[in-house]
Amino acid sequence: MSEGRTGAAVAVVALAALVGLLRADPAAADPPAPSDYRSVVDAIEPAADGVDAGVVGGDAFLELTVEPGREVVVAGYQGEPYLAFRPDGTVQRNRRSPATYVNESRDGAAEPPAGTDAEAEPDWETVADGGTYAWHDHRIHWMGSGRPDGADPGEWTRPWTVDITVDGTPTRITGTLALVEGVNPLPWLTLGLAAAVAVAIAGRRRPLLAAVIAALVAAALAGGVGWSQWTDAPAGSGVSPLLVAVPLAGLVAAGLALALAPRLGRRFVTAATLAGAAAVAGWALLRLEVLWTPVLPTVLDAGLDRAGTALGLGLALAAAGLVVWGSGIALMEGEQAPALDPENEKEAGAAATVAGGDRR
Repeated sequence: MSEGRTGAAVAVVALAALVGLLRADPAAADPPAPSDYRSVVDAIEPAADGVDAGVVGGDAFLELTVEPGREVVVAGYQGEPYLAFRPDGTVQRNRRSPATYVNESRDGAAEPPAGTDAEAEPDWETVADGGTYAWHDHRIHWMGSGRPDGADPGEWTRPWTVDITVDGTPTRITGTLALVEGVNPLPWLTLGLAAAVAVAIAGRRRPLLAAVIAALVAAALAGGVGWSQWTDAPAGSGVSPLLVAVPLAGLVAAGLALALAPRLGRRFVTAATLAGAAAVAGWALLRLEVLWTPVLPTVLDAGLDRAGTALGLGLALAAAGLVVWGSGIALMEGEQAPALDPENEKEAGAAATVAGGDRR
């Protein structure tokens, strides 16, 4: 296959794969998302050994973990049995509890079906094993469409409670919901811009080589950030696989550009690098709100998440720009863009292909 046809084929395949990923539907519709609110568990009263509670995704899910040998029942909104954590680690949910249905989404918009009755005998279904389960408990987050009246970020808080029984003993999980101050996105945007400028300056002599390296680093950063958000989400929460799949596609494309450059030539490198940079740039643009939203659903420190997102975007845009400029795709003032590497016209092989010294 000729160099041109191979490059075109790579571009088409990469584009088709990316479109397929973007069309993929998540397993559910309400995964954790960046938020202005943070909810935390303050205590379990009375203290219960082997029972641990926490909030996942800022204020999205209440997660309960119960060690084997203990039995815990979580009360619904009308005091009815909603969840049961059995001594063998099985977690069951009461199909007759209204909470079973309104807890399926973050906004609680679902209408309980006919036959739902908080006063009826529980009808249990198994929903998990291993003694851990997370759910949208509407007692732990703000349910209004806007901010609470008179609420000031950094000052407004609201206590919450969730009643449980531990081996028949009435117990209460207590916590606090807080409205958090926003984040200034300017430093993070500046970081991304600085990275893009640095790559552009470093790549003046060998733009295609710099572009491939920048695309690889951007995809690796995006993959790490996406994986951290993916792993923080509870099982079955509907977190999108695109968080990891899109950076991985970019990493593969840029890796192929570097590995196969000696065999397939400049056009292949150009197409693959552009595909990798586009994947990361699209990923970063779709989650740009993390730069100004204070509470992020990730196991990473929020600053690391924002830095990885900003750097990934800056490097990806720089990589795409270097490819366009260095390959002569862009026109500047009606003239062909400068050659990729005027000082290395006689280089051959992989270095010439990637660095732009190949004048074919």
